[in-house]
Amino acid sequence: MTRVNNPNWKPRTRAVHGGTKRSQYGEVSEAIFLTQGFVYDSAEAAEARFVETGPDEYIYARYGNPTVAMFEERIAGLEGAEAAFATASGMAAVNGALVSMLRAGDHVVSARALFGSCLYILEEVLTRYGVTVSFVDGTDLAAWQAAIRPDTKAVFFESISNPTLEVIDIAAVSKLAHAVGALVIVDNVFATPVFQDTLGLGADVVIYSATKHIDGQGRCLGGVILGSHDYINKTVIPYMKHTGGAMSPFTAWVMLKSLETMDLRCRAQAESALRIATALEGQPGLARVIYPGLASHPQHGLAMAQMEKGGTMIAMEIAGGQAAAFRCLNALETIIISNNLGDAKSIITHPATTTHQRLSDAQKATLGITPGLVRLSVGLEDPDDLIADLLSGLAAAALA
Repeated sequence: MTRVNNPNWKPRTRAVHGGTKRSQYGEVSEAIFLTQGFVYDSAEAAEARFVETGPDEYIYARYGNPTVAMFEERIAGLEGAEAAFATASGMAAVNGALVSMLRAGDHVVSARALFGSCLYILEEVLTRYGVTVSFVDGTDLAAWQAAIRPDTKAVFFESISNPTLEVIDIAAVSKLAHAVGALVIVDNVFATPVFQDTLGLGADVVIYSATKHIDGQGRCLGGVILGSHDYINKTVIPYMKHTGGAMSPFTAWVMLKSLETMDLRCRAQAESALRIATALEGQPGLARVIYPGLASHPQHGLAMAQMEKGGTMIAMEIAGGQAAAFRCLNALETIIISNNLGDAKSIITHPATTTHQRLSDAQKATLGITPGLVRLSVGLEDPDDLIADLLSGLAAAALA
């Protein structure tokens, strides 16, 4: 196979061409190697490959596949990472990044504001196997400093929290973690690979749910773990290839196609998000609008220092609690109710009763997930249509 790559390409070009490998047929669109196994020329060749696989050599789809390898190389180049491992889902990436490196007796410090399934892994899975986890207010550097211990092995947080859009100071937390030799693992889904250089800010490992902005069109589940060669090849891959969390070749092909347009999609969505957030701020029936690109956001300065744009996600607190929030959602005509995000279609959800419903009322209150909070993922529709739809929903919310 011939490779297409250029270290001088800018991000948008890397997202289109990076990691491309062409067969003898010279195909334009990347080939899908839809196979679970590979043939060896001889028994001796099979033996040698199981000892060590060379470039463009494969054993089994759970271990690696040419189409998956193209996606891994392309997203690694886009993120500025040495290596990547593509997973079956975003949660497989979270689980793999953490569990592969931890063992009984280890200590982890995590921001408390997380997606519900991430909280489950930290609260239930890791502690079940003897890992101690300390949770902190991610926006409070003093809390991080107090919680990080000499024996801390990792810190974990979402660069922008789901669903309340808290922004974490990546460089400052990384400095505290690195002082004790801890690994910094960041879920960067809300900030996207387009708007933030997470590794450049100090993180060691970056995780994405490729289901979100990378696919961007609601088609496939997928995830990716990015980091150093040693971390991916010596820690993540031995764990993932034996536990079965690998991405399928078809999904990898879909993700390769999606990366070609991700920059354009995310920029258009972020522009619309800022316009929508600005239009909604101060509207009757809204207690607050939370968007990192607004000056009213508590970490606006930090967000603009870390990110190129404010992102594609908005959170809104509707006055009147759950009943009013439900009236608003039910009145929407263009924006759909679902629990995904990063899609071409604008999506709204009520976190307290969906993505974070398993949390206790006390936990929800601590995290700011109030009965009136809704999370909006801005899509590619005309922003004027979305603003009109939301204003109509707010008018319905006000009807007791």
